[in-house]
Amino acid sequence: MLQIVNMIRAIIIDDEKAGRETLKNFISKYCDGINVVAEGESVKSGIKVILEHSPDLVFLDIQMHDGTGFDLLEMLPQINFKLIFVTSHDQFAIRAFKYSAIDYLLKPVDPDQLLAAIKRILDKNVIFEIQKKLDVLLSNKIEIKKIALSTFDGIRFIKIEDIIRCESDNNYTMFFLKNKEKILVSKTLKDFETMLSELSFFRVHKSHLINIQYISRFVPDDGGYLIMEDNSKIEVSRRKKDGLLSILMK
Repeated sequence: MLQIVNMIRAIIIDDEKAGRETLKNFISKYCDGINVVAEGESVKSGIKVILEHSPDLVFLDIQMHDGTGFDLLEMLPQINFKLIFVTSHDQFAIRAFKYSAIDYLLKPVDPDQLLAAIKRILDKNVIFEIQKKLDVLLSNKIEIKKIALSTFDGIRFIKIEDIIRCESDNNYTMFFLKNKEKILVSKTLKDFETMLSELSFFRVHKSHLINIQYISRFVPDDGGYLIMEDNSKIEVSRRKKDGLLSILMK
């Protein structure tokens, strides 16, 4: 049971009645302090109940019969509530959530994941931060263009095209941007390899993930290394060399 000090007024927007009932029951059973004050079954009705009730928290489905959750957000005059998306296994939507650091739940909703998502947004997310995350999410809904990076002093929102390379620093990752700025993030290089490998990034070494758009030249000496456009020299491991060359030759 999640104990919440101040009562939170929530709205559930989902075009499937069974989905709304399941989520409402889980909230009632496991989330003491969250009161579901209204429900919506469409984009149109969702906007109506949000404007009428001014909720603290909204659970928002992605696909509805009259549009998407993204459509709903873009129609609101302002977003002054915390937000958790609820979605089926839509791989592109999930990728978009990860890049923007927006909280989401997969259907069928798991109670433990529900509690974890609620705890995260209550612990950390202020409204300004959610608005910035939504800006990134909405810009990524057709094509991934930005990524949210959690740093020691907040969340930075960076254009993918501005990243030259990433370098491992134990359990941290250093981002090197084309404006020469460096950003240290408390995630491993493996985490970002999984996300960025579909977007012109290639891991050439256990310590280096590079944006192939910024390769200046490949030098075969000493086993092989890259010169990037920022003049950095990046070692290429032997087992990654053939994969890299096949990409460069395309």
